[in-house]
Amino acid sequence: MVHLCGASAALAGVLLLGARKGKYVDGRIKAIPGSNLPLATLGTFILWLGWFGFNGGSELKISNIVEANAVSMIFVNTNTVAAGGLIAALLLARAWFGKADLTMALNGALAGLVAITAEPLTPSPLMATIVGAIGGLIVVVAIIYMDKAKIDDPVGAISVHGVVGIWGLLAVAFTNPDGSIVAQLTGIASIFSWCFGMSFVVWLALKAVIGIRVDEEEELEGVDVAECGLAAYPEFTKD
Repeated sequence: MVHLCGASAALAGVLLLGARKGKYVDGRIKAIPGSNLPLATLGTFILWLGWFGFNGGSELKISNIVEANAVSMIFVNTNTVAAGGLIAALLLARAWFGKADLTMALNGALAGLVAITAEPLTPSPLMATIVGAIGGLIVVVAIIYMDKAKIDDPVGAISVHGVVGIWGLLAVAFTNPDGSIVAQLTGIASIFSWCFGMSFVVWLALKAVIGIRVDEEEELEGVDVAECGLAAYPEFTKD
């Protein structure tokens, strides 16, 4: 729910904001690569570590043996699902693009973590790995086809948290004996319609009142310079 909610709100904003300048030219997709992949990798590992607290903390206590064992299982599943997502995304990207794409691998790990968050306790470690691997495969395809649809999502967040968030909710019906595919589909429809609809209204109001986009010069120069007065990556500055 957390991830699909955020992705629905982001999708509404992206549709109203539009693509970055130069992203789609003459019907072609022009890649705008990230500035610092080592930093992106570090950020992914920090998120991976933080997810142990996110998922494990959902049990709320470890004051008895049953709950302590449950938290331990959640930790194991959280780790295996991320590894499964990373490896699956890496292999698919290698087969599809001919290169081992680091950005896809990182998003694969995050996709795996998103996929297990709705139900991190009941799957076995093997099933958790499979759930993560499916999430890793889905995110690669989703990122590519989001681009083809000219939905400019610079870091693939809508694919990771939205598309794979939907898979994570559906996976509950297959990994939890008490899960129901009808209940999960109802939840998906409710979350998306409410969050997307309300967010679209808010984004639209902001666009009408104060604007949601910087001008073209600030976009090309960088908002870090326009708003903070300093370049985030001065080593790339040209005299």
